[in-house]
Amino acid sequence: MSRTILHMDLDTFFISVERKKNSILMNRPVLVGGTGNRGVVSAASYEARRFNIFSGMSMKMARMLCPEAIVIKGNAGAYADESRVVTEIIKERVPILEKASVDEFYADLTGMDRHFGCYKYASEIRQAVKKETGLPISLGLSINKTVSKIATGKAKPDNEINVELGTEKPFLAPLAVKRIPMVGERTYHTLCNLGIKWVRNVQELPMEMMSSVLGKNGQTLWEKANAIDNSPVIEFHERKSISNERTFGKDTTDVNQLKTTIEAMAEQLSYQLRSAGKIAGCISVKIRYSDFNTYSKQVRIAYSSADHIMIPKVLELFESLYNKRLLVRLVGVKFSEIINGSYQLSIFEDIEKTAHLYIGMDKIRDKFGPRSVMRASTFGAKSIGGMGNPFNGEPPVLLAHRTR
Repeated sequence: MSRTILHMDLDTFFISVERKKNSILMNRPVLVGGTGNRGVVSAASYEARRFNIFSGMSMKMARMLCPEAIVIKGNAGAYADESRVVTEIIKERVPILEKASVDEFYADLTGMDRHFGCYKYASEIRQAVKKETGLPISLGLSINKTVSKIATGKAKPDNEINVELGTEKPFLAPLAVKRIPMVGERTYHTLCNLGIKWVRNVQELPMEMMSSVLGKNGQTLWEKANAIDNSPVIEFHERKSISNERTFGKDTTDVNQLKTTIEAMAEQLSYQLRSAGKIAGCISVKIRYSDFNTYSKQVRIAYSSADHIMIPKVLELFESLYNKRLLVRLVGVKFSEIINGSYQLSIFEDIEKTAHLYIGMDKIRDKFGPRSVMRASTFGAKSIGGMGNPFNGEPPVLLAHRTR
């Protein structure tokens, strides 16, 4: 039996939430992201996109392309709240819901056509979201996640497309190959150099040829171009890593500032682990220099969530990465290989007082906020973000890196 997979995507979500709060923003070029010249565009309204502005572009360049654009810092909390409302509306109407990101959803409607017309029902869900939230949303419906996601992209803004059974390959054929979700800029340039610009070009090639050019990714790309995708709708993704990054307002070689920032990040991430009853087995540090060259290094550790274990490792990795002759643009810390568990005392190093200290500090943070208790050495880190609960089942709200 063929499947029926629904994909829904809130159109220019951050922009739509801001417009809901302030109608003056309607029909005007709006950018959400870091407000300084060193900031990055997180979202651009369709009016701004006409000036060739896109997510990930530097805010300085975006302002040059569209001087009249209204720039908004953005509010991750407000976006998360609206996302939760939309999630509940869809969740109570479908048997299986996967929340792929803060503004993107998949639902498996297979078998529901016995009782409802699936496309009619999907359209009713879309209208319910619009009516109850006032947010524009688009949908695609087909036999799998890939075709449905592409259909949603083609339907935007604020529209819907149903790709009927048996018409998937003809629907995909005339589209640009970069419409396939896995095709990034580098892969696209590689394909263009081979004369492959349209999905039909991939469909006409043997799978073995695509594999010889792109390896395993070539086979996956060929399958997607031919509307083959058996990936299931997964109700919940358990997070296996948490991270934090900071772009500085001005490139710096101030070692104290750099160390203060990454130490504050490590402290915050460790608290998030303990709050969720998690421990991590791998630590990574990332540095991006002023020339945009980026370097990272990681180390595996005995599973832990203790500050006095995690912070020294983070600082040790930083010391091994940092080139004192170059200006630093960005630093980041990541904890991965996360599993359920609690911090265990080492019979060789730790004392019971340390465990009680963490419990006491975390209780204060739970009540008064994550930065209500901090190490003196991290006091200079004014804002490090990442204050929410990364293990609440919600995908992270990804905003542009804030500048100090």
